[in-house]
Amino acid sequence: MRLLSIKALAAGFAFAGVLSAAAAQEVTGAGATFPAPLYAKWADAYNKATGVRINYQSVGSGAGLRQIRGKTVDFGASDMPLTDEELQKDGLTQFPTVIGGVVPVFNIPGIATRQMKLNGQVLGDIFLGKITKWNDPAIVALNPGLKLPDAQISPVRRADGSGTTFIFTNYLSKTNPEWKSKVGEGTAVNWPAGAGGKGNEGVSAFVQRLPNSIGYVEYAYAKQNKMTYALMQNSAGAFVAPEDTSFKAAAAGADWSKSFYQILTNQPGKDAWPITGATFIMMQLKQDKPQQAAASLKFFDWAYANGDKMADELDYVPLPDSVEALIRQAWGKITDTAGKPVYTK
Repeated sequence: MRLLSIKALAAGFAFAGVLSAAAAQEVTGAGATFPAPLYAKWADAYNKATGVRINYQSVGSGAGLRQIRGKTVDFGASDMPLTDEELQKDGLTQFPTVIGGVVPVFNIPGIATRQMKLNGQVLGDIFLGKITKWNDPAIVALNPGLKLPDAQISPVRRADGSGTTFIFTNYLSKTNPEWKSKVGEGTAVNWPAGAGGKGNEGVSAFVQRLPNSIGYVEYAYAKQNKMTYALMQNSAGAFVAPEDTSFKAAAAGADWSKSFYQILTNQPGKDAWPITGATFIMMQLKQDKPQQAAASLKFFDWAYANGDKMADELDYVPLPDSVEALIRQAWGKITDTAGKPVYTK
């Protein structure tokens, strides 16, 4: 009888090991729509290379933060970084993956990409509901010679909690004093005007369907959907286009060695795209499921080593090797409940 019990117990342990290994074949994450096109591409390539499935739900940064705090996913994703104090309070750690840009996209018949110029003051006034016509004198002054219609502007913004919204509203708060005092910044704000779309996908679809509308999306969505976008005036006074070189210029001054909490909007430099941001992964510092955490980190380790070309193709900016080395070093702080690091190379 005792021998039977030992055999049953051993079989139970073996079965548990099989379940654990099977679970590690699927990693779950949720959050930001900003990097979702890239994460989907990385996940597909990683699955083909390793057989491990990355199940990433593009539900917005706000939802991603809620899910990682609630431990319902292996990692959360947000374009709004948490401060070091917030991370400590929540028992989380964060690290950046790539850098990208948020772009104003519009749908005005007869006006093509890069023909219109905007700045933060005018963009803020549009979303405040103060500028309501495309031929408003403030827009005309930035675009002499451009035939602007006497048409009502339809602003489109995010309906969900969004890191893209954080980057956009953080920028407006730096460039439009009234926006800062009346609305401010965050993943969700009390919008004075406009209709809401869910995710970068929803805003893209809304703007494409609605004539004379304007919205804001991550550049990969604008590019993939062949959307019309504006040039933006940066802090140096230059009008620049969204592209990897202008995103790199905006990120040049970030000091990742001090903290991974870095905001990249309205940075100095004549080539800097003013609405630039990094996107971040959040994980629990103390892991109840260390195998899942290890599988998550193994995926991002692979992505840093193999995913730069895929990032380039979608106009995200890969992180410098020196920053990736800092990130891998920081992963040592992610431990199991006994304090042992969950992932070492």
